Amino acid sequence: MPRSYPPVSLIGVPTDVGAGHRGASLGPDALRIAGIGEALAARGVEVLDTGNLSGPPNPWQPPVAGYRHLEQVVQWNRSLMQASLAELRRGRMPVMLGGDHCLAMGSISAVARHCRETGKQLRVLWLDAHADFNTSEVTPSGNVHGMPVACLCGIGPRELVSLDGEGPAITPAQVRQIGIRSVDPEEKRLVKQHGLDIYDMRYIDEVGMKAVMQQALDGVDEGTHLHVSFDVDFLDPGIAPGVGTTVPGGVNYREAQLVMEMIADTGRLGSLDIVELNPVLDTRNATAELAVDLVESLFGKSTLMRD
Repeated sequence: MPRSYPPVSLIGVPTDVGAGHRGASLGPDALRIAGIGEALAARGVEVLDTGNLSGPPNPWQPPVAGYRHLEQVVQWNRSLMQASLAELRRGRMPVMLGGDHCLAMGSISAVARHCRETGKQLRVLWLDAHADFNTSEVTPSGNVHGMPVACLCGIGPRELVSLDGEGPAITPAQVRQIGIRSVDPEEKRLVKQHGLDIYDMRYIDEVGMKAVMQQALDGVDEGTHLHVSFDVDFLDPGIAPGVGTTVPGGVNYREAQLVMEMIADTGRLGSLDIVELNPVLDTRNATAELAVDLVESLFGKSTLMRD
């Protein structure tokens, strides 16, 4: 019997304010053109496209005190946090169509608040080439899309650490990072210091993706809200060229399908980010179509009927 999913609300967030390349602001519509709403509806999911949030334009300025566009990043993330929390409180699953990965601060802050309100345990699966654990002191660029995990865990400017006014949204113990293969030198020290649970590409090569996912999902049960933050650069650029920060040696198509299918098997998916899709750098929207294909697997598409 196919698993049923809560109704989904698509939330477009058309900004690249945290990124180092322009173009991720076009990601939401690229995903729509690739048919994300129709694909989920075909799986029997009730889908509401809430449209795009509005926010400040990208000023494209150099960093100030280690952060590029901090004021604009805060505005976009607060709007997203409020929109996501409203959908969660209505019993719907927010699916954020990004936009760059700084936006995970807004989506995950909302989910963390919802979990506190409902007594659920939050587990975040961070699918990415990058650890995103930079700070203003160690960032090479000042781009805030390299900082969201650190900010969510309480390391960063007050405006981002406490988006909802209640302090850090999560602890490092709630995060599992998969597919990592690019970590800045000082960021490596921070990651080790804070005990972040990272399954990098070497470890994936050594033990295989099935074992990685079993470990990353260990302890997930009926009391768990699973949030998936899917940065498209998680995938190898050979199959997903449409991202601004390509890193060779990424997750291949079959590994990515296995990740999504094993998450679907838990039945605990509660919210989703799809970020860093940059159609300006893509080939005929192929990366967006691949992302939609993987999201279908996240919502239960498989080769055979499985128990």
